[in-house]
Amino acid sequence: MNTLAQTIPATAPQRSKLYLPREHGATAMLLTPIVAVAILARAWHWSEIAVLAAAFAAMAAKDPAVLLMRQRFVWKKRSPEAAGAARWLIGWSAILIASIAVLFATWPPKAFLAVGAGVAAFGCLAILVNLRNRQRSTLFQIASAAALTSTSIATCLAATGSVARWCWWFWALSAMQATAGILVVHARLDARIALRKATAASPHFRRAAQVALVVLLCAAAAAVVFRHIAIALALALAAVGYMYDLRRQKNPASLQMPLKTVGQQALLLSSVYAALLIAGLW
Repeated sequence: MNTLAQTIPATAPQRSKLYLPREHGATAMLLTPIVAVAILARAWHWSEIAVLAAAFAAMAAKDPAVLLMRQRFVWKKRSPEAAGAARWLIGWSAILIASIAVLFATWPPKAFLAVGAGVAAFGCLAILVNLRNRQRSTLFQIASAAALTSTSIATCLAATGSVARWCWWFWALSAMQATAGILVVHARLDARIALRKATAASPHFRRAAQVALVVLLCAAAAAVVFRHIAIALALALAAVGYMYDLRRQKNPASLQMPLKTVGQQALLLSSVYAALLIAGLW
């Protein structure tokens, strides 16, 4: 009996997976514009809480939605995680629907339809791209930066009932910085993979990041011409910071740095950038 029991492996109970946003950088890109625009709007409306809840719920719902879609169209067999994913998807969807109802009741109808159509289109695109494992596409990364930072538009609508001119500038400047940050991170990931495999790193994301940095520097020069010094400083600081990261990616010791530390440094840079934009647009 004891011998038989020893030959049968004990089945450890599986812990339910938590479907929360895992990409800290993307979460910061989503939430930082909400805080910044709430400050710049110089006004407060309780529906801004609905914007925050909707943004967080939409991001959190992506992973369980992708898992269930892969089960249905790719694997075509039931995944052990499907039941948990379905429960989380229902929960996040309920929060999202409740938030949308609040925004529908408080936003101008045309603005609600325009923003809603954009969010729905990007959500469908994100799921489709993930199903096809094309989430590393450069164009998709750029689209993601624009989509994540568009929470600035939603926050301005909630706070003031319209999208102010300064908010369009804030969105554009935030998307530029976010794009550069995403591309630099992907260049680092490629370099880390190449280091482990003792092969040459793919230059794809590194070149794309360098182009993004040139755009930041050109925008900084334009800001100086128009005497927007704080904005020029923000753009130049972001460009220099990302240039430094690209340079240290050539150092094997730097590539061993934990990604959590890299993420914290990127978050600090993004926070300073946002603070300078607030100062420049105030």
